[in-house]
Parts: sequence; C-alpha cells; structure tokens
Amino acid sequence: MEWFTASDYWLTRLVFQRALAAVYLVAFLTAALQFRALIGRRGMLPVPEYVERVPFKRAPSLFQLHYSDRFFALCAWAGCAVSAALLAGLDSLLPLWGGMLLWLVPWVLYLSIVNVGQTWYSFGWESLLLEVGFLAVFLGNDEVAPPLVVLFLLRWILFRVEFGAGLIKMRGDACWRRLTCLDHHHETQPMPGPLSWFFHHLPRPLHRVEVAANHVTQLVVPFALFTPQPVATGAAALMIVTQLWLVLSGNFAWLNWITIVLALSAVRFPGDAPDVPDAPLWYVVLVLAVSALLAGLSLRPVRNMLSRHQVMNRSFDPLHLVNTYGAFGSVSRVRYEVVVEGTTDEVPRADSDWREYEFKGKPGDPRRWPRQFAPYHLRLDWLMWFAALSPAYADPWFGRLVERLLENDRDTLKLLRRSPFPPDEPPRFVRARLFRYRCTTWRELRETGACWDRTYVREYLPPTRLAGTVHRP
Repeated sequence: MEWFTASDYWLTRLVFQRALAAVYLVAFLTAALQFRALIGRRGMLPVPEYVERVPFKRAPSLFQLHYSDRFFALCAWAGCAVSAALLAGLDSLLPLWGGMLLWLVPWVLYLSIVNVGQTWYSFGWESLLLEVGFLAVFLGNDEVAPPLVVLFLLRWILFRVEFGAGLIKMRGDACWRRLTCLDHHHETQPMPGPLSWFFHHLPRPLHRVEVAANHVTQLVVPFALFTPQPVATGAAALMIVTQLWLVLSGNFAWLNWITIVLALSAVRFPGDAPDVPDAPLWYVVLVLAVSALLAGLSLRPVRNMLSRHQVMNRSFDPLHLVNTYGAFGSVSRVRYEVVVEGTTDEVPRADSDWREYEFKGKPGDPRRWPRQFAPYHLRLDWLMWFAALSPAYADPWFGRLVERLLENDRDTLKLLRRSPFPPDEPPRFVRARLFRYRCTTWRELRETGACWDRTYVREYLPPTRLAGTVHRP
C-alpha cells in the first residue's frame, strides 16, 4: 500500500516518538511532584470538590470514577514509567497493536490529569501534548511504515500552532505590528530565564529584527510545511531554530519543546528504510477513520483562526483532540510581582519582623538571578504571575495558599525555594504586597549585583491569620 505509507520517514518517526516520550516523562514528573499541594485532597483546588460539580461528559477522567491522593500518585508515576519505557523503545519490541496500546496509556493518564487540573492545567501546552499524543498512537512501530496521513496531520497541528500564534499577535497588541513588543517582553514574561536579562538589553534594532523574523516564521513559513522535500524540512528547521531561541530567552514549560517535537515530524532524515510488510487492513481502516474524525473536528479551530474575534488556547472537545493555540496576543509593559511575607509577631505592624517566602522560579530577591527550569513546569510560580496582573484571577486559590503557609503545610512548602520559618514555628500572620519590578541597567548590575530593581506599589493582602486563632495585643 504505497499510497498509505511513507517508508522514507521511518527514521523521522523514530526520532519523533522518542522525543515525544521525553516530553511525556517531564509532564508526568511535574504532576507527580506537585499535585498534592495544588489539586490533592488538601490542595488549593481539590479534585474531589471539582468532580462533584463537573460531570464526566464535560471532563472525562479516571478521577471522576475514583479519587484519592494515593491513586493520583499511582497514575502519575505510572505515566512516568510508561513514558520512560517508550523513550527506551519498548513499543518497537511489541506487535503493532501492542505498541499502539502502549502509546494510548500515557494519553489516557494525562487526559485524566488535565481534565481535573483546573486553573493549574489551563495552558495551551497541555492540550497540545494531548493532541500530539493522540496522533502518536496511530503512527505505528517497526512492523509498518509510517502512515502518510498521520504525518500530514502532525504538520497540520504544527501549522495551527505557528500560524494561529502569528495571527493572534497581528490582531492583538499594536506593538507586534510596530515591531516593538520585545522592548518589553523579555522583562515582563511570566518566568524569566538566566539569559532573559541579557535578551532584554539587546539593542532595540535587534529587537525589531527578532519580531520581524517571528512574523515570517509564524505567518509565512508554515505554508511551506505542505510543499515537497527538501523545502518542508527547511521550513521545519527554521521553526526549530526559532523555538530554540525562545528556549534560551525564557522559561515556557515544555511549549517550545513539544513544538520542536512536532517540527521533527516534518524533517526527512537520510537513511535507508528497512523492509517491512504492508500495513494490515484493520490498521489502514482504523487510521483512515480516525483521520476523518480529526479532519471534521478541525472545522471549529479553523473558523476560530480566521475569525476577527480569534481566541487562543481553546479546546473544542473534552478529549482535547483538536484545539486552537496562540500566545502573547498582548504584551505587558510593566512587570508586577506579588511578594508573600510572614511574621511570628503577636501583633502585625509595619515594622514587624516580616520574612519573605522565596519561590523557585518567579522573581523575588532582586539579587537572585533567574534559573532555567523549563521544560519542567513550576505551576505555582506561573500562576503567581497572573495573580499579580489580576487579583480576581487568583481568588479561587490564593486564600488557600495563605492558609497552607500559616499551617507550614509540608506539601505546599515543597513548591517553594525556601520558607523563612522552621517546621515547628509557623508564622502567626501572612501578608502579600505588590511590587513593580524592572531589569536593572548594566551600571546598576555592576554597582549592586542586583538583576532586578523593585518598587512598592500597594498592599495586595492585609496581614491574615488562621480563623479561630487568638492573639493578645
């Protein structure tokens, strides 16, 4: 069935599958290490409370059927184990149907996590991993050559990721059209990386070149994905270079890495294809049926992409099979950060001994240089960026974060870099204040050693204590 398969893409499939398994592994590891404080039974947004009000058909998940912290941990660590097995190539040692079932396991497990993850799992890279992971089930293993239609659908996802992001920028903030967005973005992005300070201080003409190159990569180059080789490989290579540039400039979880994985599916690597038998009929029928389903589900994302009222990062079905993507339709000009502090003083005063909690990734101490965490995702740090932009966004969970800090909750403190209080001496009061942060200049960096300068703006949360506690003045 030469019309159905593309034998010269066998090495492409191998590279793509192993890279995708690595992204899966990071995603499951992130879930396993953070879930208790975020969505566990005593988390800030507990899964049991969520599944009580949201029916299965709206959010299909194994945790709709049963939830306990132990069961969630089992699923998350099982996802790590299966991802590691796929990374090692176990699917190639199984019969075709066995390899497909093995790839189905991480998709089902991660879908179950995302569909109960609420705000913590509301980002586009979650749906993107699920959409790509679902297609990977039908890509086959060493028993068959890669199906041409699945390779095409992977390029279709990549096209929507890049072109959708390009459109949302051109329709959104005027600074994208004026080529000035990068005058601010590296300073105000959700979680800066170790090189973000240097990217911010690049000459402004170079920032204009960066934006212009981004527009070309996202609005022109994607069409070349559907041209003959080697043009399609060249287009994919340009996208990979662009994504690596973003990897260097910030911490965007695995968004850049899953996009690179997608781009690898369009690269035709040299090498002689092994001899494999024709694809069995049941496999051909199944792949074509699934492809037809995904083509039909693509109508809503396409309509959204072409609409003047385009929205970004939206799932149109509860299984996240076909989604719409986009990022940074608007760029903040000013960076705000919520600084959380606690005190053991009996009465909280302005001159009390307020000690600052240190987060792992988000800016805090002006002298502490940002670190590289991506592709690992620090979910609390990301949400703290949104909390600074809009207190209403943080209403569902910020109060519980403060409660857990007042309790010196072990799982919550694991999300932080450092607590200023020993385990047996929790704070009596916790407060939050809003600061404006800006990157220091070269001169300020030399004189003070600080990469940030911060200025107090206002009170974000007044001194708060646990309900029922009594403190004598």
